[in-house]
Amino acid sequence: MLTLNVNGEDRSVEVPEDMPLLWVLRDVIGLTGTKFGCGIAQCGACTVHVDGQAVRSCVLPVGELGDAKITTVEAIGATPEGKKIQDAWLAVEVVQCGYCQTGQVMSAAALLRHNPQPTDEDIDAAMSGNICRCGTYVRIRQAIHQAATGKPVAEQTIAYNLQKGPAQ
Repeated sequence: MLTLNVNGEDRSVEVPEDMPLLWVLRDVIGLTGTKFGCGIAQCGACTVHVDGQAVRSCVLPVGELGDAKITTVEAIGATPEGKKIQDAWLAVEVVQCGYCQTGQVMSAAALLRHNPQPTDEDIDAAMSGNICRCGTYVRIRQAIHQAATGKPVAEQTIAYNLQKGPAQ
């Protein structure tokens, strides 16, 4: 029997220690917001936070967690970064099919937690392990900037273009 702290609540689970965290979350605890994508930690759909760090739950054996605090997409909106990311995601209309979005949101929230004013390069590096088959990468970057600055993307674009001067 293992005890996991998931979204601030201790959960006792009777599972093999080598069972991936993803399956414990989805199949044992019933938190289905975290998605299965590739199963080899390459797509990012299964991203959760373990002690504030974005990790791929599909390859993380539950027995390695000890007393770590796990946060899933179901609870990320209760964190300041998660709330900003969720609000920006809606404002920028990032989502198309939506399948990858839980992992995208979790990675973006972890980024803002550790780097509240990321550059484009910071965003690209932090989000590089998250695949979006719909190709919403530009909107994802815009939403992260909006969450970081609190300014709507359109205003940022106008200000940027004014600084650059007229198009040539």
